Amino acid sequence: MLKKPETLFVLGYMLLPLLALLSAIVGLTMILGGNKIAGAIVLVVVTQAFAFGAFFALRARKTSLLEETDRG
Repeated sequence: MLKKPETLFVLGYMLLPLLALLSAIVGLTMILGGNKIAGAIVLVVVTQAFAFGAFFALRARKTSLLEETDRG
């Protein structure tokens, strides 16, 4: 299921960037609310994990599409 280009498109262009944006908002809200350490962890670690996940999903989508065109 995670090899389909359609699934990787949804993950790479929609779901993971949206989660990265939401986690950045949560991290900034935590920092502004006074919880600086946890907010910085959320901002740096969680947001970057979603951003890199989107990057890898897009790379996997590209290779999947290239394999489909080579076969067919």
